[in-house]
Amino acid sequence: MQFPDDDNGQLLTEIADAGIDLAQMHKIDFYILFEQKPEAEQFAKAISEDELAPTTQLVQCKDTGIWEVITQVQMVPDHTLLGQTEQYLESIANGHKGYGDGWGLESE
Repeated sequence: MQFPDDDNGQLLTEIADAGIDLAQMHKIDFYILFEQKPEAEQFAKAISEDELAPTTQLVQCKDTGIWEVITQVQMVPDHTLLGQTEQYLESIANGHKGYGDGWGLESE
């Protein structure tokens, strides 16, 4: 399988090489970072009300103190769709002083 030469393409290549079927639905975790807990909480509340991403988790990095909202989306990990979903989540996060930090897929 060939993917574009960018961060998402590289990650998709690694996932495919690990034997994960990218034609199937998967739970994709998108990571959004915040400096302050109130902004992270506001984003988590806003995005949990969105039909796209009803599952969120708020955690604090022990090393940096940065707050991270992990937003889980059930989808087929298509390169274009991943990029669009990242942009969508970041557009909401930007209104809460947050920024995207990529995505990940855990094998099930």
